Amino acid sequence: MIPLRLTVNGTAREVLLEDPRVTLLDLLRERLHLTGSKKGCDRGQCGACTVLVDGRRINACLALAISLDGASVTTIEGLADGDRLHPVQEAFIAHDGFQCGFCTPGQIMSAVGLIAEGQAGTDPERIREGMSGNLCRCGAYAGIGDAVLAAQTAGDGQAAGVMMREDAA
Repeated sequence: MIPLRLTVNGTAREVLLEDPRVTLLDLLRERLHLTGSKKGCDRGQCGACTVLVDGRRINACLALAISLDGASVTTIEGLADGDRLHPVQEAFIAHDGFQCGFCTPGQIMSAVGLIAEGQAGTDPERIREGMSGNLCRCGAYAGIGDAVLAAQTAGDGQAAGVMMREDAA
């Protein structure tokens, strides 16, 4: 058994891993029952599993959980503050940034990261490039781009990407 310590959505967690090959995605979904991050391709090509680790976007299907000991992980479940949605979530709803919804958690997490990194800008092409690691089979890209643009200054004029819920550990 290998002990692993993570802060997940603001809560300190300790997990004992039986296998060092467990991915962060499988740990989140199967052990911690946080199923918002989706297993799409399981190869890092679709972005449905995007989460933030120490504030940076990663594909959870490619990251070995054991390599993240001590890290802070934010999933789609950690964005809203109770019934109050995160500004990016609100923007996705307001701008029809989804259709079937399968890719939406990864799209939202990538948008939050993109904005927090200061990489979104106001050029739609730049946003498309910054979000290019997240695929949408339904083709909701226009709404996704509009949502990212709208979310950048939401919430008291702060960058939406840094407005994540912070629970006491």
